[in-house]
Amino acid sequence: MSTARYWREIPQRYRLESGKCKKCGKSFIPPRMVCDACGSREFDQVRASDEGTLVSYTVIRVAPGEFSDEAPYAVGIIQLKDGPRLTAQIADCDFDELEIGKKVRIEFRKIYEQGQAGVICYGYKGVLV
Repeated sequence: MSTARYWREIPQRYRLESGKCKKCGKSFIPPRMVCDACGSREFDQVRASDEGTLVSYTVIRVAPGEFSDEAPYAVGIIQLKDGPRLTAQIADCDFDELEIGKKVRIEFRKIYEQGQAGVICYGYKGVLV
C-alpha cells in the first residue's frame, strides 16, 4: 500500500470511522463519495461499532509479500452492528473455530512493517468473541 493511501485511510484504520449517508442512513467503510442506496453525496463521519458478525471467511495459505511471515491466516467479511461491512484478518483463532454467524470484536493492532526501515502500519483486525 502506498504511503499516501495509508495516510488518507487513517481515520478509518485508527478510529474505525464510517461515512453515514445523511439522507438514508446507510453506512460505509471506507467512506464513499456517493451512496449506492439513494444517490446522496452528503455524509456524516461517525465511529462505527466495534462488534459484529462473521459473514464469510477464507484461509490464506500463500500470502502476498508483506504478509508472507503470517501465513496461514484467516480473512473474513464482518457485518458490524450498525450496518457497514468490512474485510479484516481474523486473529488469535484456530481455523476450526471459524464459523459463519460467530460474533467478532474489532481491535486496533499492528498490521505489518513496511520497507527496510520497518515503518509499522496499524489498523483493525477481528477477534472471535
